[in-house]
Order: sequence, then C-alpha cells, then structure tokens
Amino acid sequence: MTLPADAHVHSEWSWDTGGPDSDAAGTMRRTCERAVRIGLPAVIFTEHLDFDGWLIDREDVPPEQAKLIEDGRLVPTPLDVDGYLESIERCRHDFPELRILTGAEYGQPHLFDDQARALLDLGSLGRVNGSLHTLEIDGQRAEPFTLFRRWPAEKVITEYLAEVPRMIAGSDSFACFTHIDYAVRYWPTETEGPFDPTRFEEQFRTAMRAIAAGGRALEMNTRRLWSWVPQWWAEEGGRAISFGSDDHATAALAAGLPEAAIMAEHFGFRPGRRPEDFWNR
Repeated sequence: MTLPADAHVHSEWSWDTGGPDSDAAGTMRRTCERAVRIGLPAVIFTEHLDFDGWLIDREDVPPEQAKLIEDGRLVPTPLDVDGYLESIERCRHDFPELRILTGAEYGQPHLFDDQARALLDLGSLGRVNGSLHTLEIDGQRAEPFTLFRRWPAEKVITEYLAEVPRMIAGSDSFACFTHIDYAVRYWPTETEGPFDPTRFEEQFRTAMRAIAAGGRALEMNTRRLWSWVPQWWAEEGGRAISFGSDDHATAALAAGLPEAAIMAEHFGFRPGRRPEDFWNR
C-alpha cells in the first residue's frame, strides 16, 4: 500500500509543544527524518492557529504550559508565521524526496476569521484544518476535559456536536473538519463506562450532514480508529476524507495510517493523484 499524506502534524511551531525556544526545538526536522525513514510520501505541518483564550484548571495542563495561564484562562502563544515558513523551506531543501506542505489547525474558525486573516494569508497554505476545541460556558470558552467536570457527560458530547453546524456555517476558511470525536478523547470512563457512539448516533450524523453539505472533507484522526466514522460519513453524503495522526512529538507520525486507509477504502473512498489529496467517493 502507498501511504497517504499525514495531513495533521505539529512541530515546535505549535504552542502546545512548548514552542521553538523549548525542548521541542527541532521537532519539524526530526519529523521529516522519520517520514523519510518509514516511507511516508508527504507530511503537512498543520500548526495550531488559536486566538483569544479559554477557561482552564491548572491541573489540566503540563508544567511547560502553566506559564500560559492568566487569571484562570489559557492564552496560547500566537503562531510565529515567519519562523514557521522559514523552517518549512529549510526542511524542503534538506529533504527533497519528501513532499512537505504548509498548513494550520485553525481552532474555532467561525469565531476568529478576522484575526486569522490579519495574521496570515490562509489561502497560501497547503491545507487548513478546522478544529472545534472549545465550547461556550458562562460567557467564556472551555475545553471538553474542563467541561466534563462542570456538565453532565451527555451534555458535553451533545453540545459539542451541536456546535459543528454553526462552525461550518460561520466560516469558509477551512477545507477539512478534524477529529469529530475530539470530546470523546476525554470521556469520563470511570464514571460513565466505555463510550458508546450509538448513544449519540443521530447527533454525529447531523454534524456529518452539515460538514458534507458545506463541501468540506472529514478527517479520520488516527489517534483512535472508529469504523463508524467513515461508515456514517459515507452514509450521510460525505465525499472526501483526510488522514491525520495529530502527532506532536514525531513518534506518532503516520501511526494508524495503513489501517485508516484500508477502512476508508472499504467504505468507498479512493486515493487522489497526489498523496496529499483528499480521498474521494
């Protein structure tokens, strides 16, 4: 099998890795080295593009991110666009056998398009993934892992999926909706038991219909492979799929990509001409 691109990868230029002045320095280069070593044909560095901040509990962040907390809110460091692009060009020069694309993981694009466009030309990037990481609570925003301590578990999932159509309607700045199961990562198994997607099937399908109607691709995030994601996506009119490991530290690069590709192929999705192209039905 020829692997597709890993289209959701972070390096030292993403604020949650520690940044270019931290121990994460050199992650982009190490990722490219690993990509060549394992035969990955293409990688898209989709660095975090986040604005404003969100409610958070100090115990929810690793020590290196504690410095970003101000008055109970995590305020992410802005993306250093020039430094990021210079790093991309250096890696393209040093790894000519690897297709290296620019990109961003753009958080809550329906809320921040003006700020994003003031920072960089989104249209110049090879891929813009749209992510829903936070929801509104009492006039602020918060991540699911914080919300699970404040809301019933069912409400977190339901509200997350209800926000998806609003995000699609509110921004045309991204081509692919990432990790639709993001809130599920933090599902409180100890109190709720294993996550059962069929409990929220209609909400997932409604969100997928909105993504499909908006002409976007859906990412198969390989952190956790669910067969119901490509199945329901295909059944709800989804036409395009992307693949992403969401790697932040090189070791998880391309993890699960072969299995995800087989799964997508089973539900009728086929590769494009280039490894970074969406798979289409």
